[in-house]
Amino acid sequence: MITTTPTLSPVLIAGLPLRLLPPIALQPLLDTLMGTLRRRHPEVFTRLGCIDNPVYEIDPIDLPFRFLLRMTATAPRLRAARDTDAGLDQAGATIRGPLLTLIELLEGRTDGDALFFSRRLTISGDTEAVVALRNALDDAEVDLLGDILASAGPLASPLSRALGVAGHIFKRAALDLETVRGAILEPVTARLDGHETAARELEARITELQHGGRRRRREAP
Repeated sequence: MITTTPTLSPVLIAGLPLRLLPPIALQPLLDTLMGTLRRRHPEVFTRLGCIDNPVYEIDPIDLPFRFLLRMTATAPRLRAARDTDAGLDQAGATIRGPLLTLIELLEGRTDGDALFFSRRLTISGDTEAVVALRNALDDAEVDLLGDILASAGPLASPLSRALGVAGHIFKRAALDLETVRGAILEPVTARLDGHETAARELEARITELQHGGRRRRREAP
């Protein structure tokens, strides 16, 4: 199962201030996102309408929120919730993983099966509902950024430039954090490797002494 402790990343750092926000504060943004997806990819919601309980819990492990996704053709909705909030038990299936990996799954930019087998994502509950969601998204060829820009009207050009700058900053921050993580973990890893080597040498020495003791007992008159 995927670890519940996220790795050091720009998403994790950016998500720390969000702990101060109530989930309801994200609702206007989530409503806009769902409205955009519904206008540009209505077939996704129509295909999932045949599922008995098309409600998914989306759990980005590097954010302080979970999301309840209701994929119905008539009233689709996405809302944020804390771990202890009521309503999460409505979900028929849960998809858990890092935010960027979840976006990759949404946009079909990576093989969903590969994500699950590599443990980058985990699912629980109704696996058939998860497979149906993945297939619907793959066929729709969702481009989250492109869909948002296409719906932005005259703001598309400045928004595109702003997102380009943000993307550059994000990549730079990701590289810097990876350098920091390596600097912190390298001494620890080297120390653990040293302990492992010493343990192997001790085990080999104990085995050698045991064999020597048995040999001397056999040779004794």
